[in-house]
Amino acid sequence: MLKYLVIIPLLFVPLLSEARLESLREEINSVRASLFDIYLQRDLCAESYIVFNISQKKTASSKNVSEKQIIASITKLMSAVIAKENIDMQEKITITPPMLAPYGHSPALFSGSKVKARDLVKASLIQSTNDAAEALTYFLEKGKFVALMNKKATEIGMKNTFFYDAHGLSIKNKSTAHDIVKLLFYIYKKHPHMLEITKKEDFYMHDYRGAVFKFKNLNNFHEHSHFLGGKTGYLPEAKQTFASLFAFQENVFAVVVLCSEKRKEDIDIILQNIEKYLLPI
Repeated sequence: MLKYLVIIPLLFVPLLSEARLESLREEINSVRASLFDIYLQRDLCAESYIVFNISQKKTASSKNVSEKQIIASITKLMSAVIAKENIDMQEKITITPPMLAPYGHSPALFSGSKVKARDLVKASLIQSTNDAAEALTYFLEKGKFVALMNKKATEIGMKNTFFYDAHGLSIKNKSTAHDIVKLLFYIYKKHPHMLEITKKEDFYMHDYRGAVFKFKNLNNFHEHSHFLGGKTGYLPEAKQTFASLFAFQENVFAVVVLCSEKRKEDIDIILQNIEKYLLPI
C-alpha cells in the first residue's frame, strides 16, 4: 500500500516542456558563470588576467585586460610566428658571439655551430632559450625581424602591444591580456603545430660536435590533460606571466595571466573553476 501512496502523487506533477528545461539549464549555467567570475576576482593575485572562451567568443572572467604589462618570454610566441612565416625552417645559420649575447644562453649553442631554424624555434618555445630566439633574428636583415613582429601585432589587432626584441628580456616588450588573447587565437588558427611544440616534454638537439643536448619544458602545465599549448615568462619587473590554451569538452579557453607572484596557484584556481563552473550541465 505504501508504494501507491508514493507513486500516485507523482502522477499529478506537471511535466516540464523541453523548452522550459532548456531555459532552466541556461539560467543555472548563467549563475555558475557568475560564480566563476566572482571566485576568480576574489582569489587570483595576478594584476591582470583574462579567461576567454574562444569557441563561444566570450570572456568568462577578466581584470585590467587593457592595462599594459611587461610580458617577458611570452614575446617568444610572436617571434616564433615571424620565424615560421618568413624563414625556411630547414635553413641553417652559423652561430656567432652576438647571437649568444642575451642572458641565459643554452649550452647547445656555440659560436661556429650551424643550427636549423626549426631547432631554434623549438628551443625558444620549449625551454625559452633567449639566444635561440636572438639567433632567429639573424636570418633576416638587421632590424627587420622585430619590425615584422610589430607589423604582425598591428595586423591581428594587438593595438596596445610593442615588441622591442625577439626574446622578451627587455622591459620595453609590453602588451595587454586582451591583446595576448588575439595572439593565441591567431596561433590556434594559423599555426597549431606551434602549440604542439610547446606540449613536448623534452627536446633533444645535436650540436656540430655530435653532442646531444636536452631542452626541458618550462611550462608547468604542459602535461595537463587539457593543455593545448602556450608559453610562460618571467622577469623581476614583470613577475610571472602566462599565456596558454586549454580544451574542455567542446570549448577552447585562452588563459592569460600577467604580473603574478603566484602563477601556478593562479592557473590551478582558474582550471579547477573552469571544470566546476563553466562546463555546461
